[in-house]
Amino acid sequence: MENSALKWWETAVIYQIYPRSFQDSNADGIGDLPGITSRLDYLAGLGVDAIWISPFFKSPQKDFGYDVSDYCDINPDYGTLADFDELISKAHALGLRIMIDIVPAHCSDQHEWFEESRQSRTNDKADWYHWVDPLPDGSAPTNWLSFFGGRAWSWEPRRQQYYLHNFLPSQPNLNHHNPEVRNALTDVARFWFDRGVDGFRLDAVHTINGDTAPYQNNLANPDFVPGDLPQQQQPFFRQLHDSAQLNQPAIQLFSEAFRAVADEYEDRFLMGELHGDDPVLASKTFTAPGRLHATYNFNLLAWAGLNVTEMKDAISEAVVAFNSTGRLTFAFSNHDVPRSGTRQLEPLGLAETDQEALQLLLLKLETCLIGSTCVYQGEELAFDDVRDIPVEQMQDPWGIEFAPVFMGRDTCRTPMVWQEDAPQGGFSTANKTWLPIATQHLKRAGLDEVKRPNSTYNAYAKFLKWRKKQAAMMTSNTMSELSGEDHQIVFDRISDTQTLRCCFDFKTLTATFEEI
Repeated sequence: MENSALKWWETAVIYQIYPRSFQDSNADGIGDLPGITSRLDYLAGLGVDAIWISPFFKSPQKDFGYDVSDYCDINPDYGTLADFDELISKAHALGLRIMIDIVPAHCSDQHEWFEESRQSRTNDKADWYHWVDPLPDGSAPTNWLSFFGGRAWSWEPRRQQYYLHNFLPSQPNLNHHNPEVRNALTDVARFWFDRGVDGFRLDAVHTINGDTAPYQNNLANPDFVPGDLPQQQQPFFRQLHDSAQLNQPAIQLFSEAFRAVADEYEDRFLMGELHGDDPVLASKTFTAPGRLHATYNFNLLAWAGLNVTEMKDAISEAVVAFNSTGRLTFAFSNHDVPRSGTRQLEPLGLAETDQEALQLLLLKLETCLIGSTCVYQGEELAFDDVRDIPVEQMQDPWGIEFAPVFMGRDTCRTPMVWQEDAPQGGFSTANKTWLPIATQHLKRAGLDEVKRPNSTYNAYAKFLKWRKKQAAMMTSNTMSELSGEDHQIVFDRISDTQTLRCCFDFKTLTATFEEI
């Protein structure tokens, strides 16, 4: 059971940085790579093991970096390759590993690969994307829908064909059936590994498409029940996507090729973001031998939050499948969902005054579970979700579409603040930032909280320092079944030399630990 030689990622606490909102270094109101470098001491002081940086590659920014136009260069908003090299050098000197966010399923329609591919049916990149003839009546080849609304197929007049996009029309899906596409992406992996990157978070790998025509329609979802906003997603969830569109078996040609490249280097980590009609089955498939090391788990990321029973069920489902392994990564927040300290209040029956204590409890809980953990920037400061962004200042196209009823993802993406008494909270010296500074966050600004002994930052830093000394958490990935009263989550972390009982009480908002 006990193995002191666990790989670093099997127990890692990974801090997610949304670079546009972390720290601006050049007064343009947008966070950048030199800004991240300037705050690495803050992260090392917190005690995290690694940093995951959301995309900073060249991009028209229609989906804020998840639409890549060049996988091997830096978007000018964020700096240069030299800036990245300096960042990784300082991070490694501080004992921090660096993970970056690769988008393997799709790219931007402004990528040179797609610009060439769309011109004709005979060019060198003609089959690098999913091009399909219309049905006899001229309509799209299948009933597949986009995550962001509408059909997943768009018409290209030059080729007189449809192309596939699981997200925006400006994000065409790469054709992973073509080995040249897989080779191009493994070349991207080597480019960044050679620069010293320690791992990749692989975006939406379940949306990779590698099957070939004739494409099949998705089946209807018999369990679909219409719900509240975001209604833009509701038509999408009327279908069972694993029946045809997503989690295709051919995806594993990519995961195996990418793993082979990672294995050419020492201690490199591949974490895949995925979902599916059966997420546990999908995760098992993606982490089978010779594929990805771990999958980024969505069980605790429910948009409306979870009550204690639902949290227990969500954790148990994942742990039952992956106990005694490091093949899971848990998270309570990220750049796509409301902040956990806010969205968890209502289902747990708590008041706004409980938010700071709740956030610390959630941080401790997620970092006591097996596998690795992703902590989203600002969680260590107990930031709440920002619900008062003026519509005219919103940036997320999803939120703009439905505001003010639904505010989209800007609410968790506002810039970090570092000093209450500094202009723009210390994020930038620009007169205007890309999203407005959240004034409610100023009372918990990062550098101020480092100096406050009882801050969430310092309490969590103290906890992470203690955690690193616990054999049950650091030398084994085994835990018991969950138990406890209705307001508690209780489990044991177990190694050959220690059994540690962990109790998280959502009535008192405290965590207790006892060796048994």
